[in-house]
Amino acid sequence: MRDYSITIIENQEKKQKPDPNQLEFGKHFTDHMFIMDYTEGTGWHDPRIVPYQPISLDPAAMIFHYGQTVFEGLKAYKTQDNRVLLFRPEKNMERLNMSNDRLCIPQIEEEFILDCLKQLISMDQDWIPSAEGTSLYIRPFIISTEPYLGVAASKTYRFMIILSPVGSYYKEGIHPVKIFVEREYVRAVAGGTGKAKTAGNYAGSLKAQEVSEKLGYSQVLWLDGIEKKYIEEVGSMNIFFKINGEVVTPALNGSILEGVTRNSVIQLLNHWGVPVTERRISIDEIYESYKKGLVEEIFGTGTAAVISPVGELNWEGEKMVINDGQTGALSKKLYHTITSIQNGNEPDPFEWTVEVKPNC
Repeated sequence: MRDYSITIIENQEKKQKPDPNQLEFGKHFTDHMFIMDYTEGTGWHDPRIVPYQPISLDPAAMIFHYGQTVFEGLKAYKTQDNRVLLFRPEKNMERLNMSNDRLCIPQIEEEFILDCLKQLISMDQDWIPSAEGTSLYIRPFIISTEPYLGVAASKTYRFMIILSPVGSYYKEGIHPVKIFVEREYVRAVAGGTGKAKTAGNYAGSLKAQEVSEKLGYSQVLWLDGIEKKYIEEVGSMNIFFKINGEVVTPALNGSILEGVTRNSVIQLLNHWGVPVTERRISIDEIYESYKKGLVEEIFGTGTAAVISPVGELNWEGEKMVINDGQTGALSKKLYHTITSIQNGNEPDPFEWTVEVKPNC
């Protein structure tokens, strides 16, 4: 690992912290941020923790014109005995480099960045809320900064990490949400950028989300981009179905993001002896199984919401009410187990959590 020296500039004008019982998702930001730059020929350099602040970019910076950017999302949790835990952060660093590769962005040194992240969290650990359902959301991201209007990979980049105390992502919390099955718009296709965590994937999803919300639905269920038949993701989450005692989830196919929570759920189900299969699933199969009374539960998984039960699917006007619109027993168990491990309230048999030491 390269021998870096991290500059730390402490914020002398601390912000007022929000009410921990009134937190929205992604509205408030802590006192500090991490920044590191990349220059072709030099590599990544000048890592620093500085006061949270605006950034200045040339109007011709390539991020504005060609969208060469990647990001991640993970959380820090405050335990009852005042420890700070991260949940599988090494998986997020690995995925960030996978996204970097797809977007032609230089690789980061994962172990070093994780150390920098721990230092940043240690400085702002007073911002970590401890109320039930709250956490400190962590957003690492990289943008292309070279001022150039030719279509090519940038020669300069900026890597930043910002922190945000958050409540539940969905106002419904662990309660079921209503989902609209999207048939006109698509999220991604195999060979595209679907498996990378890049901004364009999310910008392209906004139109379908807008339409679904006008119809009274919280999110959309994405189908494949070729036949518009096979299930891929729900909103910005991975999706699971419990059908006749077996849990099935779409297999990773190059257009589906490899979620950290998805991976954790699969490990837990295997640990519990619950049958779980990764395979291709069509919306027709779900509808036929529903008509036979075999669809027991549906839930999405992701860092922000952890587990988001689905209470209703609307497919071409056919409303499928799942489990009488109630949260299923398996969804509850998964949510309770994962959040209890994240908060240090339950044993961690998989060694998923990483402690952030004070002043590390």
